Amino acid sequence: MSRPIAVYVHIPFCTVKCGYCDFNAYAGMDALKPAYLQALLTEIRASAPLLEGRTIASIGFGGGTPGELPAAHIAAVIDALRASAPFAPSAEITLEVNPGTSSPAHLEALRAAGVTRLSIGAQSFDPGELAFLDRIHSPEATAATVAAARAAGFPSVSLDLIYALPGQPLERWLATVRAALALRPDHLSLYALTIEPGTLLARRVERGEVTPADPDLAADMYDTASHLLEAAGLQQYELSSWARPGHQSCHNRAYWTDADYLALGAGAHGYLAGERYANIDHPRAYIDAVARNASRGPRPALAAVTTPSYPAQVADWLALRLRLLEGFSPREFEARWSLPLEAAAGPVLAEAEAAGLLELVPRVRLTRRGRLLHGELAARFLAHLDRTLPHAAPAAPAAR
Repeated sequence: MSRPIAVYVHIPFCTVKCGYCDFNAYAGMDALKPAYLQALLTEIRASAPLLEGRTIASIGFGGGTPGELPAAHIAAVIDALRASAPFAPSAEITLEVNPGTSSPAHLEALRAAGVTRLSIGAQSFDPGELAFLDRIHSPEATAATVAAARAAGFPSVSLDLIYALPGQPLERWLATVRAALALRPDHLSLYALTIEPGTLLARRVERGEVTPADPDLAADMYDTASHLLEAAGLQQYELSSWARPGHQSCHNRAYWTDADYLALGAGAHGYLAGERYANIDHPRAYIDAVARNASRGPRPALAAVTTPSYPAQVADWLALRLRLLEGFSPREFEARWSLPLEAAAGPVLAEAEAAGLLELVPRVRLTRRGRLLHGELAARFLAHLDRTLPHAAPAAPAAR
């Protein structure tokens, strides 16, 4: 029986590299786009052995800004993948765009290419905040892009928002949430601004030019926004994600449920058969590596591959499954790891339940308070499992 697989395609090009961004993204490299497309198509052909016996359940184009590629390039990648493996009948194809740089004609071409889900990087509806974030669009451009996406016929339209900006008061954040809701998106993702090392924003913080938001205020922003979204009919299904019924992100769900996903493109990260791997970061180096190594087999631009320790694998599974508000059943854990949940993590579970962070019956899942402390809980699981589980996975019992 064919097994499902997700595919992530990284497009590293941006019009402007935002000061807070630590993704593998580059501005001013438009001349590389044709060569990059050819490298992607070559990598897809080389990856054919990894797609044998597989059905592509979803494709996620991330970046960078995939919407900055010509629609014909996106169509060529989708067609090459379709030629390499069958698509599931309901295969979801998500692509990220920025407001203001995607014309109605471009969006229509993306829809015709097969994109089913458009993720629009709105980030804020306040002009001053957009300027702080180095975004080059206006609030009006976001509204126009949503309208154009609807006119183009995308079945699902999502907006990304960022909160906990330096100096951002609660009411200004809630005004952004309300402005987003007024556009009636099918899905919303809310992300707290993080100060990533090596970014322009981090250097501004180090120089004392910018003061990060207070963590308690950030928690209030998250909690208050979640109530607003729920009242508007969007159901939270993951820590950062709300959706109307039928509009959850199928592609992202693969990341949270221990599913395999193939990585394509410069700096793309993949997960296959328990291995985590990454491609070469720089677009030029990626293009050169694919041209040099394509005849040598799959993953011609491989930069690193790791198999996490057994405790880290179990801790990752717990942390990712707890991102989903549905949580998991102890039976699911035992079926995956051949280990009773209580034996693996009983003390941490009991401590988290007593602190009001977890519900354990009928499923293990975060409480509303636990959603604010997921990171700390994930670290507790890892520390405990690292002390109590063997570094290597126990051998499977011999067949009788």
